[in-house]
Amino acid sequence: EVQFVESGGGLVQAGGSLRLSCAASGFTVDDYAIGWFRQAPGKEREGVSYISIKDGKSHSADSVKGRFTISSDNAKNTVYLQMNSLKPEDTAVYYCAADDDLLRLRVGLYEYRGQGTQVTVSS
Repeated sequence: EVQFVESGGGLVQAGGSLRLSCAASGFTVDDYAIGWFRQAPGKEREGVSYISIKDGKSHSADSVKGRFTISSDNAKNTVYLQMNSLKPEDTAVYYCAADDDLLRLRVGLYEYRGQGTQVTVSS
């Protein structure tokens, strides 16, 4: 059974940091493109960062570039999102998703996704 378990969300003050984790089971993260998405109330879903180990590529949205870093740990079959210099506008539910095609993932299409973790940034 394919499963994602996200963790690491919480409440943080503006300027603070959080690290989100996405632990996968049922497949190997290195064989898929993995992305972090976020959804805030009243706003469209946004793709935040993507990584594809098999393609040797990663990408982050302009809104988080220079602040967020995506990485993976093959031994733990886990993908991380390190979030620094957080802003109130980063408040959202963050979830990870996977697809075997990075281009599909970047347009918001994916095979698997997790339930999400809440990130709240206070001003």
